[in-house]
Amino acid sequence: MSGLICLTTESIWFDKNRYDEAEKRFYEGVNGPATQQQQSSSHAGDQELVSRMKSLELENQTLHKVVVEMRAALQKLESRVAVLEKSPAPAAIPAAKAAPVKQEKVENGDDDDDIDLFGSDEEDEEAERIKQERLEAYAAKKAKKPALIAKSSILLDVKPWDDETDMAKLEECVRSVQMDGLLWGASKLVPVGYGIKKLQISCVVEDDKVGTDILEEEITKFEDYVQSVDVAAFNKI
Repeated sequence: MSGLICLTTESIWFDKNRYDEAEKRFYEGVNGPATQQQQSSSHAGDQELVSRMKSLELENQTLHKVVVEMRAALQKLESRVAVLEKSPAPAAIPAAKAAPVKQEKVENGDDDDDIDLFGSDEEDEEAERIKQERLEAYAAKKAKKPALIAKSSILLDVKPWDDETDMAKLEECVRSVQMDGLLWGASKLVPVGYGIKKLQISCVVEDDKVGTDILEEEITKFEDYVQSVDVAAFNKI
């Protein structure tokens, strides 16, 4: 009895199969047998597969047609290339024109030896002489043309030692620097501070003959008056 009591207290579903069968029958009554649904689903899947196969066949036919057209176009192109390769290259254009053929009238029909069918070399010599004369005239004209001389305008700042430096003497020393390609210009005294003034002087130089380095070197030789020389401005003319 104790075993039966224990079984009655256990939560075991002994009749589960019966309930499952009843549930299955209920749903079959509502929706129809499961086999019919599977057959219907299988039939629909077959139709979809047939439709996809037809679509693939149509696409395959279209691609086959495109491949055939491309092959035909490629064959035409190969034929044209072959014809172009076999055709001879165009003749090169002669660098110089042939000498004109000079024909002379036959004054005496019996004297065939005096007929000059082709021009002589005299015409070529004449053309060469004219060409040489023109070249010589051009060379002479070019030689007479004056060559362009590169020049520059320079503004120098010349500083004295102190306010007691004789600025007139300092400018005289600066202008005493003379060389080929150098032309001194205007000048003025510019205040620096503490009563000291600097000499600001301009000049024009030929670039090939005079440079700023040589100017500074020559001016700073006057050590009694000149402390330093700076290039304030430099412009090409």
